[in-house]
Amino acid sequence: MQAPPLKDKQSIARDWLTRYTGMPLDDFGDYVLLTNFRDYVTRFAERFGCDIQGEDRPMQAATNSAGLSIVNFGIGSPNAATIMDLLTAYSPKGVLFLGKCGGLKQSTEIGHFILPIGAIRGEGTSDDYLPPLVPALPSFKLHKFVSEKMVEKGFEYRTGVVHTTNRRVWEHDEAFKQKLRDYSTIAIDMETATIFVVGHRNHIARGALLLVSDLPMTPDGVKTSASDAAVSFDWSNNHLEIGIDSLTEIGEMGETIKHFTY
Repeated sequence: MQAPPLKDKQSIARDWLTRYTGMPLDDFGDYVLLTNFRDYVTRFAERFGCDIQGEDRPMQAATNSAGLSIVNFGIGSPNAATIMDLLTAYSPKGVLFLGKCGGLKQSTEIGHFILPIGAIRGEGTSDDYLPPLVPALPSFKLHKFVSEKMVEKGFEYRTGVVHTTNRRVWEHDEAFKQKLRDYSTIAIDMETATIFVVGHRNHIARGALLLVSDLPMTPDGVKTSASDAAVSFDWSNNHLEIGIDSLTEIGEMGETIKHFTY
């Protein structure tokens, strides 16, 4: 028997979220951690003794007994937009992106955490969702919880505007690097602005906690396989822990993040 056609966004998202992740819709939790790293999903599953679903799919996912999910959606703004669209299948209460970024300021060091107050929409993907003049912003209340959790744990962090780009190889381009200096942004990544804008468009509370993995404005600071592995070894456990604890606490307190009407 042929399946009925998918005629609206909700039915498409419901079908595709399960198809991309291999996870039944009912298994997704009220709060979601998004990441680019398969290893974060593995660590999450090991910590909570839960199964990883989607091993043979484009995205891997897991959900613990408290109703917190994690999804590895891949790299880049198109993938970020895709997962934020697919999550409208059930509209989670909050989404936190755990990603890495390149530090652009002298005051930013490898291993620092950045809680962005906004993002420059240099990736282009978000233009398909909202006009270019609409700023890419996180949900304040979600970031408030993350900030309080980092202070409680004694982790140092920075705030500022990040630049999101679709360019993966730009470290050689002096003209592009000068633009980044002119923008006076604290960091650069490939997903944050997209997650903020598509989350806004889809009425999903969203935030991002970025880990500085490289200092790409100088030749000796460009990320290598060895340097990235060292950053992951030293800092990724803390990164994941903050995300887990922040969203878990929000759920336990029953806090409403989206406290206004679009």
